[in-house]
Amino acid sequence: MSELEHRARQALSCLDLTLLTDGTTPADVEQLCARARSRFGDVAAVCTWPRFVAQARKALPTSIKVAAVADFPDGAPDVARALVDIEQIAQAGGDEVDLVLPYRELLAGRRSEVTEFLGELRFATRPLTLKVIIESGELGSTEHIAEATRIALAAGADFVKTSTGKTRVSATPEAARTMLAEIKASGMPHAGFKASGGIRTVADAALYLGLAEATLGSITPARMRLGASSLLDDIEAMLGGTAPAAPQHGY
Repeated sequence: MSELEHRARQALSCLDLTLLTDGTTPADVEQLCARARSRFGDVAAVCTWPRFVAQARKALPTSIKVAAVADFPDGAPDVARALVDIEQIAQAGGDEVDLVLPYRELLAGRRSEVTEFLGELRFATRPLTLKVIIESGELGSTEHIAEATRIALAAGADFVKTSTGKTRVSATPEAARTMLAEIKASGMPHAGFKASGGIRTVADAALYLGLAEATLGSITPARMRLGASSLLDDIEAMLGGTAPAAPQHGY
């Protein structure tokens, strides 16, 4: 097995297969759930809007988690709105919540508001898995990315996630390195990392898998996720022997 084939299998097992287009329909979600059960194995989770959680949960085995977004995509400092999303996800049988951190508040220096927001919503999401999206591309600097990661972890996030995929800059290796370093420094043995936005090929995924492996150790869905909508196409092409040779990234 080649290195990229190995990474393709890792990527499949850690994939949050995502559908977050504005015009998503029940038929789209039906197709999403069918694709989640690839002929090469199942993805880790599907991720969609709260209103589709019940449909996805009914269509999938419990081994595939159902995630949905909250306070998405703008990350407004609106606890009431986020609570509506979280309640809908939980009541519909969802397993995971991908919550947007109020990153504009952090950029404005209102750290305490961000901390209080996440603390209240961490309480509301239990016992579901909480992934906090810091929107690293909008935070920009290494210092802000590190601070957002620390705040999310201190609030009890199970995963810290790079991006919504709705901004000009999504996941980057530089942001990933900073976030992973903070996760490792936290000493929290179960905290995980999710890269999301712009990850379309196995070569893209391999970069983030390699960074996570070098920092956190062995790769499992419990500590590493990849949020993507089109990555599965390249994984299946790679494992099916129809993908063109791709350059491997260094990290």
